[in-house]
Amino acid sequence: MKKEETAFYKFESLTDFHRVFGLPKPLHPLVSYIDIKDMTVEEGKLPPSIVLPFYKIAYKPLLCGKAKYGQNHYDFGEGGLVFTAPNQLFESPSGQAGSGHLLLIHPDFLLSYPLAKKIREFGFFSYTANEALHLSEKEKSTVFSIFGIIDDELNGRIDDFSQDVIVSQVELLLNYSNRFYKRQFITRKAANSDLLQKLEDIIDGYFSAGTPMAEGTLSVQNLSEQLNVSPGYLSDMLRSYTGQNAQQLIHGKMIEKAKEILSTSNSSVAEIAYQLGFEHPQSFSRLFKTKTNLSPLEFRKSFN
Repeated sequence: MKKEETAFYKFESLTDFHRVFGLPKPLHPLVSYIDIKDMTVEEGKLPPSIVLPFYKIAYKPLLCGKAKYGQNHYDFGEGGLVFTAPNQLFESPSGQAGSGHLLLIHPDFLLSYPLAKKIREFGFFSYTANEALHLSEKEKSTVFSIFGIIDDELNGRIDDFSQDVIVSQVELLLNYSNRFYKRQFITRKAANSDLLQKLEDIIDGYFSAGTPMAEGTLSVQNLSEQLNVSPGYLSDMLRSYTGQNAQQLIHGKMIEKAKEILSTSNSSVAEIAYQLGFEHPQSFSRLFKTKTNLSPLEFRKSFN
């Protein structure tokens, strides 16, 4: 029986990554700063997809064509930063990789530093490629000054302070990126307003059409798929505008609908729970009391 061809290739180390893409050996075994134009790979050398066990921060200037991330294709019309966490699946590149810069950091490089835990709090590592951070000229200058310090450290003499300096610069880059994303939510407010309106329409339509009884409670994943954004980006955008994440917004809409039914019908709590997509009435009652400090029956009684 013919052995099934591997669907993806997982890089085991930075040395492996450099070898496959025709680069010199890395200057450090756990962190590498790469000029993308130096990367090449032979056609057919890799399977259709690759997996990187590193944190990846990529700056890509004006790029033509499309790049695939997950199951979707996105046009890169502008340059910017793209962040990905370890063990993400990418489409394998072939030929010349294009232009830009790439910072790869193995999670082990951060061990024993507070950033090893803090880095998981930066939500943009879960954003998709079409949610890249688009930089102004001033922001780009800030980012490249940090890239430059990291590059100088890697090309200089590695000593007892090198790791401290590089980790501190990576954290500085992430903190600046967090600030720049907050700015991006503001400067793209008009475009995101359309997204917010569509979100409201989806949620309202979901509850008014009786969909919960057939499909269960509305999830952040389901909502983000309908909006064609990642769950992390959706929650961060909502938090920026409303102070609530996506799950809190869904729960708020759900409680509003529950109050409406409780005050205008004689449906039992169990019937209302099923109508809103809950498999167990106790889960609905618990959520309702958490949000209102009243049980559903107490609310109905106080309303009447």
